[in-house]
Amino acid sequence: MQALVDTIRREATVLPGGLLKVDSFLNHRLDPALTLAMGEHFASRFQDQGVAAPDLIVTVEASGIAPALATAAAYQIPMVYARKRRPLTMGDGALETTVPSRTKGDMATVTLDAEAVGTNRRVLIIDDFLASGRTIMAVAGLIHKSGSDVVGVGGVIEKGFEKGRDRLAELRVPIVALACVDAMDEQTGLVQVREGD
Repeated sequence: MQALVDTIRREATVLPGGLLKVDSFLNHRLDPALTLAMGEHFASRFQDQGVAAPDLIVTVEASGIAPALATAAAYQIPMVYARKRRPLTMGDGALETTVPSRTKGDMATVTLDAEAVGTNRRVLIIDDFLASGRTIMAVAGLIHKSGSDVVGVGGVIEKGFEKGRDRLAELRVPIVALACVDAMDEQTGLVQVREGD
């Protein structure tokens, strides 16, 4: 998705510790036109890979919500997001796991309401980043525990050098990235980015 690649080149900032700051268009401030285009691109790319329309989109709060919602809108299906704090309103159908949080520097608990996901659903996971793949694998595990199937994984920005795609290979589903960062240089701030696979 060339518009996303151009925006990353223009606005992304490389931070210490291998973090890519995209707050101006993806994580805090959102570009509505770009976000809606992401959803359309995900739907088109998964269709091109032979993925039949899913029943549900799942993501993790908070930064995955916008691209996941845009993708759900493109398919005209519901979206569910896993919570990082279990609300009091979530019933007994809550499934939990822990994952490392790169941006917070510790472990985070991820909770998914199995009732909201349902059983025998075809689920597409959409998130803002595909880096190590640990969070997506954890969410996929919760989806399987709920009795539904993951049919594809999408990441707005893939950090190809972190090899998350390799970790996700065991899911045996199509993986789509809208943009792929092949290298980042903390000293110069340069980001080597291209359209995703």
